[in-house]
Amino acid sequence: MESSSLGNTDIRLSPIIMGTWQTGKSMWTGIDDAQSEKAVRAAMDAGITTFDTAEVYGNGHSEKVLGKAIGSHRHKVVLLSKVFSNHLKYDQVIIACNRSLKNLGTDYLDLYQIHWPPGAFGAKPVPMEETMQALADLKDQGKIRAMGVSNFSLDQLKAICEIGPIESLQPPYSLFWRHVETETLAWCRENRVTILAYSPLAQGLLTGKFGPDHQFESGDHRSSNRLFQPDVYPHVQQALGALRPIAERKGITMAQLALAWVIARPGVCAIAGARNARQTADNAQAADVTLTESELDEMDRISRPVTDLIDDNPVQWKW
Repeated sequence: MESSSLGNTDIRLSPIIMGTWQTGKSMWTGIDDAQSEKAVRAAMDAGITTFDTAEVYGNGHSEKVLGKAIGSHRHKVVLLSKVFSNHLKYDQVIIACNRSLKNLGTDYLDLYQIHWPPGAFGAKPVPMEETMQALADLKDQGKIRAMGVSNFSLDQLKAICEIGPIESLQPPYSLFWRHVETETLAWCRENRVTILAYSPLAQGLLTGKFGPDHQFESGDHRSSNRLFQPDVYPHVQQALGALRPIAERKGITMAQLALAWVIARPGVCAIAGARNARQTADNAQAADVTLTESELDEMDRISRPVTDLIDDNPVQWKW
């Protein structure tokens, strides 16, 4: 699997990154730790070298399961984690990072990201300078190799880049969720900030497995996703019906088609979750898919009736 550089660093990322939000179990249903561990090992076997997690995913559970699954293969993988918006004061960042290192069973993170901007989810706002000082000190100590942000607006990204080196932005980005294309994608490309696209499968929608009458189990956060709401969902189903023949012509799955669309963008990697080894192997094969310009244009046209219904709020969920 051909790798790419993280920002301006010599850290190499696989184009498909395994995401482990679901591994934390919280806000998901039907997740089994043993299956999650098998999914991680299958990812490594399939050529995925990069894994993304966060302290808030199951209050550290995701990190623990990921660390256990990687085991003695730490030297073969690139680990990304995140500090949550309620831990952005200097001492809190240091404590959170040390806790993540312990959970993962490692002495360094390749990338440490600010998960949400200061003040998000009711947290008391902390000056970016204070948080960045903590990250810089962690880097000096060798506990992190690079710094990134997640869910930042372009203005917030520009502001924090004035304080210190930010190598990546992690936003939601898929064929059905394209807010970053307005200005952010071009700015990141020009300034060598890598895009780590999360929810590239639109939280499972683009796999085509959810029919018109799908109902999520109680406790599954995806029921709050904007794309699943009654005013949008019928248009999603129509778009999926139009995308399916493209996947069939190419002999690939719907998931592989959607992931290939995301990583066709220069400077963009796709973070794809998986709850079992089969899904991981399927996701990994998307790195081998090449889409022609005509196919990309066709997919763009198909997605527009969905994206035209989405407002300017970049947050996917109606919380």
